[in-house]
Amino acid sequence: MKLFDGGRAPNPRRVRVFLAEKGIEVPLVPVDMGAMEHRGAAVSSRNPLQRLPVLELDDGTILTESVAICRYFEELHPEPALFGQGALGKAVVEMWQRRMELNFMTSVASAFRHIHPAMKEWEVPQIPEWGEANKPKAIEFLRFLDGELAAREFIAGDAYSIADITGLIAVDFMKPARIHVPEDCANVLRWYKAVSSRPSAAA
Repeated sequence: MKLFDGGRAPNPRRVRVFLAEKGIEVPLVPVDMGAMEHRGAAVSSRNPLQRLPVLELDDGTILTESVAICRYFEELHPEPALFGQGALGKAVVEMWQRRMELNFMTSVASAFRHIHPAMKEWEVPQIPEWGEANKPKAIEFLRFLDGELAAREFIAGDAYSIADITGLIAVDFMKPARIHVPEDCANVLRWYKAVSSRPSAAA
């Protein structure tokens, strides 16, 4: 088994943080995305979409998409449960994971990909107006999340989950996207301080 990894890119990092929370070690194959190595033969032959991470199992089976890879490891190593417990718990985590990904992380990524000069050759066409339009979308969601976090410690409830991992990576991704967490989002800032202090956040 080996994991083709893209360094500080958000999606590869999501899997590394997840594995660190589980205490699972998987051999990494570093891929220099800055040098466009993810468009080379090693990745393209395994994932024609040329995206990372890519997990190759011992029998040659390929898994892509960060949350799908995390689900695979959740099934193999159920504890600690990062996708929730029981029918309701799992549904709530799924709900919040989708919200964090579709309403927040996607907006941050769109801002970064369409505004940052380093992405000019990656995002074709790069549309700065679309990038700018996504900045307030990210802030609007954070204000919504701030209200939710007033009543609980973590995004999907009282336990840390994949939704917190996605949220952590998205907030960190705000810096290169040139978006700032509003100072009045005290609950978000409290939550972020807690999750970014976990040892897994350094993965």
